[in-house]
Amino acid sequence: MAFDTRHRSRTLIDGPDRAPGRAMLKSIGYTTEDLRKPLVMVAHEWIGTMPCNYSQRALAQLVMQGIREAGGTPMEVNTVSISDGVTMGTEGMKASLISRELIADSIELCGVGYAFDAAVVIVGCDKTIPAGAMALARLNIPGVLLYSGSIAPGRFQDRDVTIQDIFEGVGEHAAGRMTDEQLEALEDVVCPGAGACGAQFTANTMATVLEFCGISPFGSSTTGATDPNKENIGLAAGKLVMEVLAQGKLPREILTRKALENGIMCAAATGGSTNVVLHLLAIAAEAGVELDIDDFDEISEQTPLIGDLRPGGQYVALDWDAAGGTPLLATRLLEAGLLHGDVMTVTGKTIAEEASTVVETPGQNVIRSLNKPLKETGGLVIMKGSLAPLGSVIKVAGHERMTHRGPARVFEREEDSMAAVLAGEIKAGDVVVIRNEGPKGGPGMREMLGVTAALVGEGLGETVALLTDGRFSGATRGLMAGHVAPEAADGGPIALVHEGDIIEFDIPNRELNLDVADEELAARRHDWRPSQPNYETGVFAKYARLVSGAELGAITN
Repeated sequence: MAFDTRHRSRTLIDGPDRAPGRAMLKSIGYTTEDLRKPLVMVAHEWIGTMPCNYSQRALAQLVMQGIREAGGTPMEVNTVSISDGVTMGTEGMKASLISRELIADSIELCGVGYAFDAAVVIVGCDKTIPAGAMALARLNIPGVLLYSGSIAPGRFQDRDVTIQDIFEGVGEHAAGRMTDEQLEALEDVVCPGAGACGAQFTANTMATVLEFCGISPFGSSTTGATDPNKENIGLAAGKLVMEVLAQGKLPREILTRKALENGIMCAAATGGSTNVVLHLLAIAAEAGVELDIDDFDEISEQTPLIGDLRPGGQYVALDWDAAGGTPLLATRLLEAGLLHGDVMTVTGKTIAEEASTVVETPGQNVIRSLNKPLKETGGLVIMKGSLAPLGSVIKVAGHERMTHRGPARVFEREEDSMAAVLAGEIKAGDVVVIRNEGPKGGPGMREMLGVTAALVGEGLGETVALLTDGRFSGATRGLMAGHVAPEAADGGPIALVHEGDIIEFDIPNRELNLDVADEELAARRHDWRPSQPNYETGVFAKYARLVSGAELGAITN
């Protein structure tokens, strides 16, 4: 039996009793003929505050054109987004992870409210990507996720630069190795136009991961936001969603356990952002798939690191695109016998079939061959131990120290740690501890790129370690453990660390330990009291009351 392509919109549109609703829609240009066709939501997060999503309104028009040409009626839906890069290091950064839930909620609300038959969700900046997938999983209507694309690299002193360079430049400036004029010159060129941050930071990690999960058109994510071919990709996505609708293919049929495992392999093989742990756990929860934080370590341990991508490597997303894009990585992982090649994608082809279209550029070095990996195992490591009994996440790109033991430098919030770094108060061997920045304690689990990049810029990247119950940017590099759980606000062991306590990172044994006697810890726990919440009312307070721990994806169900 054929799938009813108006399986939801009939209840909104058809019948004499729906005349008032039709009248409202006709007032903004829809015709009777339009309203007899399937209604397709085209959702995006365009906002005039950042480059990441700045091309989305134009891209949405192309998607809508494709939908019309394929026999549907598109309707544009807009929601918010928060720029990590703009808000980094400020109170505003607490809004970033919270926005993931709000974006998913907004798209879900419109999807239900307007009884859309299908959806294309255009995504860009970090939290919009998992939010779009979460919304599609909740709605479970035929849908396509489309990444609006990454920014082109800037040019500074005859080299390519990304947002990572300007954050590290702040540390170099504080250390006296960069002048005011040089910092401003870098600032002027590092972001040359529209698009999300250009290396394998969180946005590009999640965009490519969701291709490997099958919910995004294969080969679409590495094309840059301003690449002329993005127009063809947008048009094709509009036509594709009508095919998906005709087939009745639903997101939860695509976002299976094997699909999510493929996504983890993509992140591990490319040295992707640690945020992939939070976001795939959240997507899995919405899709009804069992996924555990330990699964990331197990899969990463079996996956070679073959993507030489920044921040740990040399290249940016557009270089990957020129080398052969995501089909090239899929081909390598299939050759290794790792990828689930039979996983079905939104295009109606399996991932193995999609990978067969690969055209590898001769001489490319972006995606390594299997016999010359950057590292035999992937970039994601889950550590537990006495300081993180429910887990913490660290990214290992192939050249970091595997162990570190040093005295704790304890800070109750990110701003205090940043001030200490810029004042030269952090010394080689220290372990910087930033707490009360978790999902509940922040609230919102801020990223610490400002601090981690400043440490690198100060020349301490190879001699200092850092841990936090907050998060890291995909641009973070060095020995940095995030997502420490339980968080300080819940009385986790990170709340009991004192200045000067010895902390040990042991990556080979997957342990993050506090070298303090059990009796002393028990006494500290007896005296510990939770901090007053930073927000008593409003969206931040609501989020803090609802949010789960990082080990569960910081979800609010």
